[in-house]
Amino acid sequence: MKCKINRNAAKELKKMLNTEEAEGKMPRVYVTIDHGDHAHYDVKLDTPTEHDEIVKTDKDVDILLDAREDFLDGVWIKYFHVDNRGFEITNSAKGSHHP
Repeated sequence: MKCKINRNAAKELKKMLNTEEAEGKMPRVYVTIDHGDHAHYDVKLDTPTEHDEIVKTDKDVDILLDAREDFLDGVWIKYFHVDNRGFEITNSAKGSHHP
């Protein structure tokens, strides 16, 4: 599975990982709504399961992706500080998004 991440998202995820509640956990991107032809995503801290693939990124942040979920392969995690502050997760190969 593949996952891209921008610098701002890496910085925000590293902040999440430096909290007490993050101990032993990793960032997980998951599908919140599957519309059949596209999906919506979110991110949370979680522990790996037997179905997960730990995807290494070029920003020194490993991401958990459920290998059974096709919509997760190729996600791009971005974080913006302007307009709607927060994460944007997209997958152009699957026509899916998280505004």
